[in-house]
Amino acid sequence: MNYIIFGGSSFIGTHLIHLLKSDCVKQGDKIYDLDIVMPGEEGVVPGIVEKNEGVEYVRLDVRKPIDFDFTPTPDDIIFNLAAVHRTPGHKDYEYFETNIRGAENVTAFAEKYGIKKLLFTSSIAPYGPGEDEKFEDTLPTPESAYGISKLVAEKIHEKWQVQDKSRELTIVRPGIVYGKGEHGNMTRLYKGQKGHYFVYTGRKDTIKACAYVKELCLFFKYRMIDNSFPGIDLYNCTFEPAYNIQQICETMQKATGMKRHIPLIPGGLLMTAARILGPIGGKKVGIHPARVKKLMVSTNISGVKLSESGYKFHYTLEESFKDWFEDCNGECLE
Repeated sequence: MNYIIFGGSSFIGTHLIHLLKSDCVKQGDKIYDLDIVMPGEEGVVPGIVEKNEGVEYVRLDVRKPIDFDFTPTPDDIIFNLAAVHRTPGHKDYEYFETNIRGAENVTAFAEKYGIKKLLFTSSIAPYGPGEDEKFEDTLPTPESAYGISKLVAEKIHEKWQVQDKSRELTIVRPGIVYGKGEHGNMTRLYKGQKGHYFVYTGRKDTIKACAYVKELCLFFKYRMIDNSFPGIDLYNCTFEPAYNIQQICETMQKATGMKRHIPLIPGGLLMTAARILGPIGGKKVGIHPARVKKLMVSTNISGVKLSESGYKFHYTLEESFKDWFEDCNGECLE
């Protein structure tokens, strides 16, 4: 069988490939990493510089019709991780071009080769901002180009599935995904605490739904490899209940042996500083208006459906930080 990973050179993709190689691949199976960039190139996961032995790497742009040299089998699985996702960081049309056109081309590829199992990584962005708890059946009200593009991409994948009821489609909406190679929100949070420049922005109870990258990949395995679930299913992928920023900071410090006092600063004061410092380099340390605003707004995403699905979590929040710390040789989180 073939494991076909669009966006396989990404943060999540590199962890998924590692899991497949260590736990899933049998003799004769093949893993395909299909991405516009290859390991070691600019734009991929920092620190991942070498290709994995036994993985077929194919440079491919999902914005264009997809085809490559492979022999399909009845058991093939597609993991569609390809996306333009960082916010801020891209022009609006870039989110639509990659995320929507990519969904069209990936599902057309699955249709062409009769592939019936597909997992699509969406986002919590389709829910839109707000303090209310969000469930899978909450009405999506995206306010960003990224969130809109991901919601449309979900519908494109759903259209592919309903054309053949035997097809299996799992759509996941992960919270903040973290782990080795993330170099995003959680990495900045760790460095901000360690460097004494992270502060609570106006409140300590901001909910930040999150998921450890290894846990996310294990859930992918549970859904697509260990079981068969014909039809469509959508899951928020996050701890249940979701943790707030103070709980995350305290747990991160405990897991890494760090002791820091984090002051509480009025949100308006920090936003003013971000507007001044952002254009002159504040983005490098997270002092950017968009990122400060993110810290002040909850991502209150329910993981109840996942927790009741039959899937058993392998890591607690503290265990996930300890595991990540060990992956970095007990030196840092990056």
